[in-house]
Amino acid sequence: MSVLGVFLLSLLLLAAPAPARVAAAGGGCAAERFTSNRVYAACSDLPHLGAAVHWTYDAAASSLSMAFVATPPSSGGWVAWGLNPTGSGMAGTQALVALPKGGGYEVQTYDIEGTTLGSPGKLKYPTSDLAAELGSDGRVRIFGTLTLQNGTGEVNQVWQVGAVSDGAMMPHAMEKENMAAKGKLNLVTGATTSSGGGGSNLRKKNTHGVLNAVSWGLLLPMGAIFARYLKTFKSADPAWFYLHVACQIIGYGVGVSGWATGIHLGNLSKGITYSLHRNIGIAVFALGTLQVFALFLRPKKDHKYRIYWNAYHHSVGYTIIILGIINIFKGMSILDVEQKWKTGYIIAIGILGGIAVILEVVTWSIVLRRRKEENKSYNGASNSRLPLSM
Repeated sequence: MSVLGVFLLSLLLLAAPAPARVAAAGGGCAAERFTSNRVYAACSDLPHLGAAVHWTYDAAASSLSMAFVATPPSSGGWVAWGLNPTGSGMAGTQALVALPKGGGYEVQTYDIEGTTLGSPGKLKYPTSDLAAELGSDGRVRIFGTLTLQNGTGEVNQVWQVGAVSDGAMMPHAMEKENMAAKGKLNLVTGATTSSGGGGSNLRKKNTHGVLNAVSWGLLLPMGAIFARYLKTFKSADPAWFYLHVACQIIGYGVGVSGWATGIHLGNLSKGITYSLHRNIGIAVFALGTLQVFALFLRPKKDHKYRIYWNAYHHSVGYTIIILGIINIFKGMSILDVEQKWKTGYIIAIGILGGIAVILEVVTWSIVLRRRKEENKSYNGASNSRLPLSM
């Protein structure tokens, strides 16, 4: 398989975003324990109203299992949390509201159309397992499962608290804390627009992505291009070999750093289950390490086993490049990066692929010309040895 074939195959094999559950976030929310053995993969301490949100997101099913925790402004008050699919404020929010009832709490759903709550009604998101309870610490907890639109990664969340008077909900206060109780939440990475707690390790994740994109996704393909095409030019020997080795060793070193950051992130995020992305990453690292050690076992050019070593070296090398490129796109989907970053990487590998196309044509023309010249030389030599006719 040529380098050009590797690029084409990599693009064809690019799969959908890896099904994953998000990593657990740090902060006070991490110490929260819920009744009925409810456990969530991630949490974020929201920066206003002393609230927190916990969740587990199944991207494959677009299913969000969540818990919201907040303290009402007075005993017997209400708390609310919701997602807004159309904007960042109250209007359009699909809200879950916990209200006191019969000594406990119940959840009512509101499709808020304006700046007032309106009447309870069905949400735009299918819901199930709705429940609410009052903890011994005075905080109210809302539980539920929402089915989101396919491909949802980042959502607008709104939360609020208020008082209840004579069994009726009172409007929330208009203080700064109340008016600021909204923001974005990335269900996959845990990143929020808030400046408060609930750190998401987003910078570490970005570092992990950049290191792997540069190593497995750029340097290794460049090294393969040097090895396949430059050695055709006699004037490039042995420079092509040193360029190839330099790209592969530097790429492997940077890739190991990226792989190590991934392991570190996994240790920090006990709830993470990016199974396919993780498994491909492990495979790429293992094969890359095997390639490095195989260099010490490379037979000489005239050795009878050199042809088998070459077959192994090429097949494993191209496999690493294919898996590396696929995993980079999966990582971008997990991080839900902006389209410009995906476009930038596509352009980068597209340029490498274009160079491979040009060099493929050039090197084949050189090889065919050499074969033609060799055939002419062979035929000429054969004719010169024929006996003269009598």
